[in-house]
Amino acid sequence: MRLTVFWQRMAEHFGPGYADTFARDHVMSDLGGRTVNQALDAGWDAKDVWRVVCTVMNVPGERR
Repeated sequence: MRLTVFWQRMAEHFGPGYADTFARDHVMSDLGGRTVNQALDAGWDAKDVWRVVCTVMNVPGERR
């Protein structure tokens, strides 16, 4: 998954403003105690990060 697609999905689910806040501030144990931004900066694949976000935040199947 390209980062542009990842950020588009984040914005579609959370809204453009909150997607940035969520990615910066929400620490998830499934990302090794990292935020979305930290996981991406650490080299995690965007698709894997998106899967974690979907699981943790109960993103509906049609948005996954």
